[in-house]
This record gives sequence, C-alpha cells and structure tokens, in this order.
Amino acid sequence: MAWIYLVVAGLFEVVWALGLKYTEGWTRLWPSLGTLVAMVVSFWCLSQALKAIPIGTGYAIWTGIGAVGVAAFGILVFGESASPARLACIAMIVGGVVGLKLVSG
Repeated sequence: MAWIYLVVAGLFEVVWALGLKYTEGWTRLWPSLGTLVAMVVSFWCLSQALKAIPIGTGYAIWTGIGAVGVAAFGILVFGESASPARLACIAMIVGGVVGLKLVSG
C-alpha cells in the first residue's frame, strides 16, 4: 500500500506543480485553491508512504515522478522542447526511479 500512496503523491505533485502556473502568483482564487488541495493530498500521501519506505528512496521517487510528469506535460501540452538531449535526461530520471524501486523491495 505504501507504494500506491507514493505514486499517488507523485501524481498530485504533478498537479500542484502545474497548478502553480495557473495561480498567477496566487492571485486567482480557484486555481490557487485547487493547487493548495493538490499540495495537501500530495504531502499527506507522501507522509503515509514514508511510514514504510525509507525517506531517501521515497523522496527521490516522489520528486522523480513530479519532475518527469511536469516535463512530459510541458512537452505534450505547452509545446516545450522534446530534443533528444532533454528526452535522454528525462529517461535517466525514469531509470533512477525504477532503479530505486527495484533495490528497495
């Protein structure tokens, strides 16, 4: 169950990180509230996951899911660069996340 919490925490990290773009410096009410809710859910799920997963592993995977998710969303939705070098760097993050999962059992 801890790994499910960690994945959900990572997905909500993507939501709140993207939400920051739409808050316009916390001046828009609904995007700001949605972003805050996503932050709370993300941190709560992370805290539940860290009851069973080592902090270093959990935090690295949480941030890795967030980084890859936001980068992918940027490429697919915002038309950001999908250069081979950028994709290779994203692949290295994915490889690190998978590696941490495999060695953490």
